[in-house]
Amino acid sequence: MPRAKNYCEKEVIEKAMSVFWIHGFKGTSMQMLEKEMGINKFSIYSSFGSKHGVFVECLKRYNEKTKNIYLSFKNSEGGVEDIIQLFHDFKNIWFSNEKKGCFMTNTHNEFADSDDELVMYQIERRKDLKDIIIKKLKMDNSKNEDTVLKEASFILLSLHSLPTTSRVSSKEDIENYIEMIFKNI
Repeated sequence: MPRAKNYCEKEVIEKAMSVFWIHGFKGTSMQMLEKEMGINKFSIYSSFGSKHGVFVECLKRYNEKTKNIYLSFKNSEGGVEDIIQLFHDFKNIWFSNEKKGCFMTNTHNEFADSDDELVMYQIERRKDLKDIIIKKLKMDNSKNEDTVLKEASFILLSLHSLPTTSRVSSKEDIENYIEMIFKNI
């Protein structure tokens, strides 16, 4: 008869995510996970199969935590103001709990040349961001198609680069950068 778990999987995944967020997949050891999660290796392997299994669950959890931000952005009708709000919503995550950067961006950078389908699936779940940005930019009828496409590429590039920049910059610097991004859009 299997032993009852003395822990909540959601809670230990939150703790593990903190370690992976700071140290990455390769930089995180099982000992680090044991210490942070407060459970032993046997329990980790029993619940998640491996360090990789814990990591994938952390990516799923991060996607779940940011789902409301994404859905609010996707479903709102505010044009450029929605895009600005998206930047600020993510900025708040990048600077939460002394973790700088975006967990997904950090993971994407670490796994860029990987063929790990489970990790890549979690990273690519929101590949439609550029299409949504284009739709919101088109709400301004004064912009032609070429301008909209260039601005969308610029905005998306900024959104992808800011999490990395936030690892070495202050929150105020990032806020100023966001303001400058949208000064001419």
